[in-house]
Amino acid sequence: MKGVIFNILEEMVIEHKGMAVWNDILNQEMNDEGVYTAGESYPDEKLFALVHAVSKHTNLAIEEVLATFGEFLFGKLAARYPVFIEGAADLKTFLKSIDSVIHVEVKKLYNNPNLPSFTYSEPSSDVLVMYYHSPRKLCLLAEGLIRGAASHYETPIQLSHPVCMHQGAPKCELSVRFL
Repeated sequence: MKGVIFNILEEMVIEHKGMAVWNDILNQEMNDEGVYTAGESYPDEKLFALVHAVSKHTNLAIEEVLATFGEFLFGKLAARYPVFIEGAADLKTFLKSIDSVIHVEVKKLYNNPNLPSFTYSEPSSDVLVMYYHSPRKLCLLAEGLIRGAASHYETPIQLSHPVCMHQGAPKCELSVRFL
């Protein structure tokens, strides 16, 4: 996992809970100083440990931490890398560009970013089904990112997750209804 993700998780905790909580997480739960370089890669287990520690210190379920972080993450990534969203006029266009545009650009910026992949179907003009594939199984983070994108594009959505890798499926199905 790239350090930028750790940096933004730190920002979220500090912004919502304060520096003391972040320091408690690092001092009590982690075996390092909590210094992460944006372009460096860190083991996925380190992110999972941090998310678990945030959950413990905030009394939020891990699922809630991941979803909240996903929403927060979208805004921060959009601010840091505006070029990723400039070409998309609306939410649907943006979501459909994740694999073919955004992830291509991320691969130019970072060596071996280990990104999820998406395939899509459009059963109707107001529904986009995103099929999420990743050994990390961070589909709840993906849900949060989708909600963050919907907020950015000021597009109300209804998001459902009827099929999930956490329940044995080979991929997750994230259904976005544009309201």
